[in-house]
Amino acid sequence: MSQPATAEAPQLKRVMGPGLLLLFVVGDILGTGVYALTGQVAKEVGGAAWLPFLAAFLIATITAFSYLELVTKYPQAAGAALYAHKAFGIQFVTFLVAFVVMCSGITSASTASRFFAISFFDAVEVNFDHIFSWQRLGTVALALLFMALIATVNLRGVSESVKLNVFLTFVEITGLVIVVVVGLWAIVSGVDVDFSRVVAFDTSGEKNAFIAVTAATSLAFFAMVGFEDSVNMAEETKDPVRIFPKVLLTGLGIAGLVYVVVAIIAVALVPVGELSEADSSPLVKVMETAAPGLPFANILPIISMFAVSNTALINMLMASRLIYGMARQHVLPPVLGAVHPKRHTPWVAIVFTTLIAFGLIFYVSAFASGDTVAILGGTTSLLLLAVFSVVNVAVLVLRRDVREEGGHFKTPTALPVIGFIASVYLVLPTSGRPPEQYILALALIVIGVVLFGVTMLINRQLGIRGPGITDPTHLADAP
Repeated sequence: MSQPATAEAPQLKRVMGPGLLLLFVVGDILGTGVYALTGQVAKEVGGAAWLPFLAAFLIATITAFSYLELVTKYPQAAGAALYAHKAFGIQFVTFLVAFVVMCSGITSASTASRFFAISFFDAVEVNFDHIFSWQRLGTVALALLFMALIATVNLRGVSESVKLNVFLTFVEITGLVIVVVVGLWAIVSGVDVDFSRVVAFDTSGEKNAFIAVTAATSLAFFAMVGFEDSVNMAEETKDPVRIFPKVLLTGLGIAGLVYVVVAIIAVALVPVGELSEADSSPLVKVMETAAPGLPFANILPIISMFAVSNTALINMLMASRLIYGMARQHVLPPVLGAVHPKRHTPWVAIVFTTLIAFGLIFYVSAFASGDTVAILGGTTSLLLLAVFSVVNVAVLVLRRDVREEGGHFKTPTALPVIGFIASVYLVLPTSGRPPEQYILALALIVIGVVLFGVTMLINRQLGIRGPGITDPTHLADAP
């Protein structure tokens, strides 16, 4: 029986021009990675800490070319899930891609929460040296409280979240500008600086130089993630086919340049041993060395807290909306698609993603053998690199879908091939990743598969035929 004709569904408003889109891209990339992981990267490779950031930038840029072809060819929201659906047409694969992207948001936010707690204790100068157990307990408690506050903002509504995001983006960029300007001023002013450290390799443990660089790159890649979120803004961007290539590559270039310059300044001013020992707050150590008589060293931990808050807010906002969208598409239990009657926010999805973040924070605090921030950040890059592998294949598969209207961006065929090989290599254990990252990633994927199976049983009981992701463009829609 045919359905009566209905009015055309309302479309998203195209309000983002080049300036707003560039701010979104740069603000989404800059954040927790460089504030938290510079010391960890230096610990892996020594003074050549800039090299893994440069390698991560190059791999991200290669994959960005694949995203550019796909987003200009299919200028719709949903990103990697949409591309996987169009390329392979397998609902379970589409679900896995969407769920892994969601998990990467939660691990990224959990990374931010841990670093927020560490930065807080640096800012207030609390000393737990003689009672280490209280230091760990205080850090965990504050990280959990931080995640709860992020959930509260998320529950208030998307309008409040976006307004806070704009403010936090400004603060995090300001912090990195301060590091660069003060660092350059210190170098010019004759502060003790040693540029020979910048080209010195000092690998940790028994790793050879290549494995050390790839291990550090897989960690530094966490600093470059975020650009892929911009494709979800395609339906709200003015003339995305024309604007996206220039803006996305410009944003990546700005972020990559900032990260490499910050890494060089940090190593030139601070001996690698001191920088790696200050892995909880490496840029604070840089400011203490560069401007000991100025208040920047005291201000930077506070700025770091704002910066990582932005990372957590953006990622938890994305994760909760993806969960909501998958529930509405009948591939997750329908309760996860519930909307608060007054706030009009996906409150069950928000609570669910927050509880997963709580679990991650508890696990790494209690059982992880290494630095918890590095483990969570590395798990984020592991999950997203797996997604990037799929995207680099999808762009080649979808070459068979020839668009008559043409005009979309087309990347050189060699780049997706290189991007696929590089992404897969950095996912494999041969890249030097610690096992904890695989354990966390596998546990999250198992949760998703179990929920998918439960949903199929629910759908069968309810008589829903052909359940699955039939319209990936609405995966991230929320009231």
